[in-house]
Amino acid sequence: MRGITVPAYTASKHAIAGVTKALSNEWAKERINVNAIAPGYIATENTRALREDPARNKAILDRIPEGRWGNPSDIAGCCMFLASSGADYLNGAVLNIDGGWLGR
Repeated sequence: MRGITVPAYTASKHAIAGVTKALSNEWAKERINVNAIAPGYIATENTRALREDPARNKAILDRIPEGRWGNPSDIAGCCMFLASSGADYLNGAVLNIDGGWLGR
């Protein structure tokens, strides 16, 4: 099981957020922006077992305010934004693409 009940998994997520913020401060003077994407539950081959387990699937969907698994295209749109000039002044952000999971 992954997510909020696994300390090592949680620690690694927080480490990425910390490195993102630290590097954004260090590299900003070079006009290099550092941001991160923190995906929630995305429907991929990696999550197939969770989606096919009726109890786990229901528990996950009940916790996501949007009530659905994310799609890879949900992440792609965020990547496109970060690569665009619209994100030129965005630095040190961790964008949660999770259907509202962390907002609960």
